[in-house]
Amino acid sequence: MPMSGTDAIAVIGLGSMGLGIGLSILKASMPVSGFDPNTDALGKFAAAGGRPATDAADAARDSDIVVVVVVNAAQTETVLFGGGDREGAVHTMRRGGIVISSATMAPEDARRLGRRCAEAGLLYLDAPMSGGVARAANGELTVMASGAPDAFARAEPVLQAIAKTVYRLGDEPGIGASFKMVNQLLAGVHIAAACEAITFAKRLGLDLDKVFEVITASAGNSWMFENRIPHVLSGDYSPASAVDIFSKDLGIVADMGRSEKFPTPLAANALQLFLMTSAAGMGRDDDASVARMIAKMTGLDLPGMTPTT
Repeated sequence: MPMSGTDAIAVIGLGSMGLGIGLSILKASMPVSGFDPNTDALGKFAAAGGRPATDAADAARDSDIVVVVVVNAAQTETVLFGGGDREGAVHTMRRGGIVISSATMAPEDARRLGRRCAEAGLLYLDAPMSGGVARAANGELTVMASGAPDAFARAEPVLQAIAKTVYRLGDEPGIGASFKMVNQLLAGVHIAAACEAITFAKRLGLDLDKVFEVITASAGNSWMFENRIPHVLSGDYSPASAVDIFSKDLGIVADMGRSEKFPTPLAANALQLFLMTSAAGMGRDDDASVARMIAKMTGLDLPGMTPTT
């Protein structure tokens, strides 16, 4: 059934996307608790009116809806079911509540987590998201969701608060995850291509600001070129989305392709670029750091760096 006005929400994972999600729910005048090991993020959440929690189980205590916005399936499982002597969110949230699982993961992991939640008496919505930090903060994400009709009905108020577009893709967990992996294949390839293009332009001696202006008005543009290349132009690689995220996601694509006996050569090449960037010590930096890695290999001097740094 839909939430009542007194139902409580928890957001677990207040990173670049999760913090925006938590703040968007607060803006919709819904009570929200949250947890993240990053105390700075937790402080920002508390300053906006959220209830900071000491761990995932504390955040989920007596909650009707738990939104999990962590990195991968393993973290999602730990958050939900705990480990060792630590309780997970499913042990403290209300029976009949719903888990909205937003980490990018393999479809089989989404199906497995959905089964475990059902066994615990909870609904589960496989709901990976796309849109980036700014859209998360503005409540304008795209949600690629699959789950039972009851799960969609229960999650509706939260989805309205955080998303501009919600795609209902099927009745079973795993379908949303599959759609997200298609998106991540494209996103990873586009970031790698954008970084290759801008460093190629540097090698040709072109004015990079003018390259950005021309390409964003031309057929070669992509959402990722338009979004990520400003990071390169400013020399700011503070992580909005880290290199290691795409090392993980394109690794899942590779595993799925191998399982399906389906070739993904462009994704495979992009994966190697992200892995090289991570191996060069930039795994936690912004994923536009692929351009920095290419620049270092080729002796180029991009904004904010020298060929030897």
